[in-house]
Amino acid sequence: MIVRPSMSFLLSHPAHFLALGFGTGLAPVAPGTVGTLLGFPLYAVLLQWLPPFGILLLLPLLFILGIWACSTTGAALGIGDHSSMVWDEIVAFVLILVFTPPGLAWQIFAFLAFRAFDVLKPPPIRSMERRWKGGFGVMVDDIMAAFYALLLIAIVKKVFI
Repeated sequence: MIVRPSMSFLLSHPAHFLALGFGTGLAPVAPGTVGTLLGFPLYAVLLQWLPPFGILLLLPLLFILGIWACSTTGAALGIGDHSSMVWDEIVAFVLILVFTPPGLAWQIFAFLAFRAFDVLKPPPIRSMERRWKGGFGVMVDDIMAAFYALLLIAIVKKVFI
């Protein structure tokens, strides 16, 4: 069992490289937050090749890759949902960015909302996390946190805009 993955662990298998968010999951403090931040440049790069609807069509593939990567990496680490695995945050945050209104203020709000829901895990997220294990469980709880963040963004937009 590896308690804290290293750069050599990251590079030892493609699943580890993906699950650990290309290395962002190795951050010594708040790896989930650091991994989420990777969603910004990833979304920008994807927009160079795909329209937002195309990114939406790509997200299920990224989700499925995440199930494989997080299952494989969690097994290798001996902890099913190790804090260094951040691909789930990245995919969920890219989903959020597809629907976030334009502008830096909205993007910061989306980031903070997602991180809050991902950390606090309001119902039913915490029970889903306990019920579903393996890569699917790792990935799905962040999609639910993304749903809450998107709901909050929609409410704020409706009330204040």
